[in-house]
Amino acid sequence: MYVTIWVVFASVSIIVVNWNGRHHLQLCLSSLIAQTYPNFEIILVDNGSTDGSQALVREQFPDVRLIALRENVGFARGNNVGIGASTADYIATINNDTKVDPNWLTALVETAEANPQVGMCAAKLLFWDRPDIINSAGICLDRAGIAWDRLGGQRNSATPGLPTPVFGASGGAALYRRTMLDQIGLFDEDFFAYLEDVDLAWRARLAGWDCLYVDTAVILHRHSATAVEGSPFKNKLLGRNKVWTILKNYPWPLLLLYLPVILLYDLGSVTIALLNRRDVSPLHGRLQAIPKLPIIWRKRRIIQQSRTRTLKEMRTLMEPIAAPVQVWQRYHHLVPPDKQHH
Repeated sequence: MYVTIWVVFASVSIIVVNWNGRHHLQLCLSSLIAQTYPNFEIILVDNGSTDGSQALVREQFPDVRLIALRENVGFARGNNVGIGASTADYIATINNDTKVDPNWLTALVETAEANPQVGMCAAKLLFWDRPDIINSAGICLDRAGIAWDRLGGQRNSATPGLPTPVFGASGGAALYRRTMLDQIGLFDEDFFAYLEDVDLAWRARLAGWDCLYVDTAVILHRHSATAVEGSPFKNKLLGRNKVWTILKNYPWPLLLLYLPVILLYDLGSVTIALLNRRDVSPLHGRLQAIPKLPIIWRKRRIIQQSRTRTLKEMRTLMEPIAAPVQVWQRYHHLVPPDKQHH
């Protein structure tokens, strides 16, 4: 007697947002196609590339769904377009400058399926040119409103660890549950790029969803291959989006309690950029945040009205305030080794 066992695998849409990244796509898409997970599709959203990216996808990767946009609408809206074109149970967002392990998607989905309250799973990002060093193991957030890559710069352990609770997932290597996105909304398109994943994580945590870091979901990443680390463009967006993220998501009265420290650390960050690097872009970014504050405030009211986590719970999810030198050390690993002593 034969018994047929039907195994239903949750569906996943992997979304890759691309802008003039033709030189990355061969390795990225080949590694995605080679996934061991049985039920997924790949959606590539092209932000008006002029380098032949679209032609490469059409010719060499005919099974990839290509959505060709006329202009660069940014990482946030690009992903939202891909999510809108999908009906899958899960959304995986992945940077185009990556190469993923064959078991990456299986590890993420198995973790999410085993934990219904988990709305986000974070993968392990390793530096492409330094694969023994961790680029990101999820997002950390402290009570000064500063977000950073968990375990960034630490040596990669050869021994796999169990899924670990973290504040959020880096948007360049995340799995999101569809039901969570339906509830809290997608990436904030006003952000264009940078910290849109931190904003999404904030909203998810406020709404009661959890996040797990999956050590066995491994990705090699060329950090900031599209927008160079430390570039004025990136620094400006980071400055602007940080202001919006805190104003949208930090609940009262915790925001009032920590506002002096938030302002002090932020002023210090801008001052160091001005004095050490003659870089005005972080200041420009913060000034650029001001005109849209009424819109951000309206978004805040909606987010805070739907908050289900208590203030005590939210405070527990955030790391304690660190000394300024420790804050600086969180980002030191992002500077290439050949420039760290200059």
